[in-house]
Amino acid sequence: MLFHSKRRLTAAILSAMLLPLAAYAQTWQPLTNTPTFNAGVSLLLTDGTIMVYHLDSEGYGTGLWSKLTPDVNGSYVNGTWTTIASMPSGYAPLYFASAVLPDGRVICEGGEYNEQAGGEVNLGAIYDPVANKWTSVAPPSGWANIGDASSVVLPNGTFMLADSLTGQAAFLEPTTLTWKAASMAGKADGNNEEGWTLLPDGAVLTVDTNDPSNLTNSEQYFASKGEWVTAGSTVVQLDATQSNDGGSHEIGPGVLLPNGTVFWSGATGNTAVYTPATGGTGAWVAGPTFPTITKGKRTEQLGTADAPGTMEINGNALVLASPVGSETYDPPSSFFEFNGTTLTSVVGTATSAEEPSYAGSFLILPTGEILFTDFTTDIEVFTSAGTYKAAWRPRIESVPTTLTRGDTYVVSGVLLNGVSQGSFYGDDGQMAENYPIVQITNIASGHVFYARTHGHSAMPVHSTATVTTNFDVPTGAEAGASDLRVIADGIPSKPVAVTLQ
Repeated sequence: MLFHSKRRLTAAILSAMLLPLAAYAQTWQPLTNTPTFNAGVSLLLTDGTIMVYHLDSEGYGTGLWSKLTPDVNGSYVNGTWTTIASMPSGYAPLYFASAVLPDGRVICEGGEYNEQAGGEVNLGAIYDPVANKWTSVAPPSGWANIGDASSVVLPNGTFMLADSLTGQAAFLEPTTLTWKAASMAGKADGNNEEGWTLLPDGAVLTVDTNDPSNLTNSEQYFASKGEWVTAGSTVVQLDATQSNDGGSHEIGPGVLLPNGTVFWSGATGNTAVYTPATGGTGAWVAGPTFPTITKGKRTEQLGTADAPGTMEINGNALVLASPVGSETYDPPSSFFEFNGTTLTSVVGTATSAEEPSYAGSFLILPTGEILFTDFTTDIEVFTSAGTYKAAWRPRIESVPTTLTRGDTYVVSGVLLNGVSQGSFYGDDGQMAENYPIVQITNIASGHVFYARTHGHSAMPVHSTATVTTNFDVPTGAEAGASDLRVIADGIPSKPVAVTLQ
């Protein structure tokens, strides 16, 4: 496992260490209202606001959260901060599992560290954003640890959690906050350091990091069968032992793209692309290799030994890399875009030269921009070049066209959960966004309002099945003619004309 002493932030890295920047238009913009805290993982709530975790000056968890609310024009850059409820006393994790559930609540489980101490804790808590309240959640029966665990929300809406130190997993019963053991039959290795990526057919893909007999093995989990089966060889090795971190096996994120392939980047500097096969074993091909950089007299390979990745609305993947091997967990970090064929360097943020990749975290905003946090107060928003294809847009099939403020309605359609989970990291954090966001824009004023969604009928990705969700029209929305859109992965549906009364 990782030791936090290896993960301290290092300052004063020369900007000359950064790779040449891409020539086309892509921009970073800092928030107008700089937070007063160092920002960790962020989560998109179903009412369009963003939960952001507080870290202390040493980079440890605090149990504190703040919420970023976009301004009336829908701008997150010009958004405002409010403090929300703190996690239960005694639970202040760092590197933990998290997810937004179908009912809109947020589950956080485990932690590699807790209150500046190690231990792979088995604590957990669930947040109700309506009541602004956290409730402690007991661990699965017999689990002494959860730690920096993998997790995923399955297409049926069930939250699945791994024990990071064993091969166990469990399903959450959200009403009673109890757990049911998940069958892990066929799993070739333990869960330590692995990330889970949801595929279009509902399977869960992982690249093994704990099987010394097979260094390119991947697996997929079929919940309906309760078993893991091979997903084939990744062709090139993606996980790598980091010798300066006690021999921990690390790997990067696996990003599901709108074309249905998964781009997986590795701690070796290698990458691979997986093309799924519905209900069966797909095919891997080797992807491009990250470049090297020169630090003093040393040449260092760039890679993703713990790092974030995200889907861009233009269909590309954005990932963050930094030195791996002897310099693992040291800056600088460099952004790269994968377009299906090549890796291209992307302009960095104001602090990326001073940060290692593990500190980064992405989140796709309803605007299609990408929010980036990096353990500092410098939260920035990235605007991609290009845009989405029509086939990737959510499609509304049915929604009432006369809406009363304060009431709840149902919208149905296709791709309401998006073409991907959106943003990825792996074992140290999950910030999946495969759920619908309902946006209402007043025609006369242009003001933007978000209706809280909840009760999603299902949460598949890249699915042609019709799904539904409830949405609560905000009481503060402006009356009159409006456009209603469903947004997933930052990609909006075509508008439906509605009237608010």
